[in-house]
Amino acid sequence: MIDVEEVKPGLILFRRTDVKHRNWYCRIKVPGEDRYKIKSLQTAEKAEARAKALEEDADLRFRIKHQVPVFSRSFSQIAAEYVAFHKERAEAGQITRHRWLVVESHVRNQLCRYVGPVQISLIGQDRWDRYAVWRRTSSKGLGGREVSAGTIRDEMATFRAIMGYAASKKYIPESQVFKGRLPVDKVAREEFTPEEYRALHTFARGWIKKARTPMGVWYRTMVYNFVLVMTNTGMRPSEARNLRWRDVVDRTDKQGRRFVVLSVRGKGKSRSLVATTNVSDYLDRIRSISRATGADDPVFSTIQGKVSVTLYIGMIERLLTESNLLLSSSGKRRSTYCFRHTYATFRLSEGVDSLFLAHQMGTSVQMIQNHYGHITPAKNAERILQGMPGWVSADTASALGAGVNT
Repeated sequence: MIDVEEVKPGLILFRRTDVKHRNWYCRIKVPGEDRYKIKSLQTAEKAEARAKALEEDADLRFRIKHQVPVFSRSFSQIAAEYVAFHKERAEAGQITRHRWLVVESHVRNQLCRYVGPVQISLIGQDRWDRYAVWRRTSSKGLGGREVSAGTIRDEMATFRAIMGYAASKKYIPESQVFKGRLPVDKVAREEFTPEEYRALHTFARGWIKKARTPMGVWYRTMVYNFVLVMTNTGMRPSEARNLRWRDVVDRTDKQGRRFVVLSVRGKGKSRSLVATTNVSDYLDRIRSISRATGADDPVFSTIQGKVSVTLYIGMIERLLTESNLLLSSSGKRRSTYCFRHTYATFRLSEGVDSLFLAHQMGTSVQMIQNHYGHITPAKNAERILQGMPGWVSADTASALGAGVNT
């Protein structure tokens, strides 16, 4: 430091001997701490440097007063903190381990490549707006295919969530969190066709018998009935994870027909859905082997009677792999969510109105139309094709979804 001058107590101007330029710097003592903040003032004019130094001093005091961090951190540092937070949530059972791994993968493989070294306080809306273009030109998806809109959407959701986390920690102001809609995922949902679902159902029964240990039989039986419940209710995985035995109630309608009502919770909301008595039968099978049958116990539990945080994800992947149904006809990998998509597809094909289905599934009519619009024409087939040669009446036709309620 040379040409040192005190502007006010705790604030000095100086030049550096280890640089070629003659620009001024300032050093500000952090009030109440034995730390200093050094800032380049980007000018060789002393009067201008003095004015900028006073502005920097005022900014620092403003930050302290409003609990905004004085020293900016890089995006990668905040992202690592965010990932660690999600790991703790996964270990506490608040989210699945799979979800944590997905977030960690987004950060490690893409987001840190994009803005990792950048100070998080310098990341603006333009970085958010340009991400999709950067992602499509910087790398490819699985198998060298073009990155899907759904993949980019998920990564951008993590990007925005990290900025929101930074704002909650006062690392950045709330106004810096990105605005705007996420890219619309136009990728078709990876539902099963009726033929595929029947094949899965048939295979699963034999799969249970092939288990080599009592524990294997238990888990395969649980997974089989879990699949049946999910495909016949359209529940979200998060709702299934939260389902307790007290949430299951048998009812009867005015015509004396029995059905079951499930009170489910997920995505921060609660709702009720209805299902046929077949679902009640599947739940009875689960109850008969479960060690957790109290009112407040989880419906989908481990063999020890604890809530299944992962919802048998490993066993389901194994079932789909061994039945040759892990990949859809388009080559997309299926997950637990595919049972919800299958439910929606079958119900629309049966002619259920989009409004009623949206209420049943806890979503919007627009979401139903966006993701399953290619199916909805089938619901009017009876009216459109009535009287045409080769068309079989509803009384003699077999239901397309009959194999679901098996």
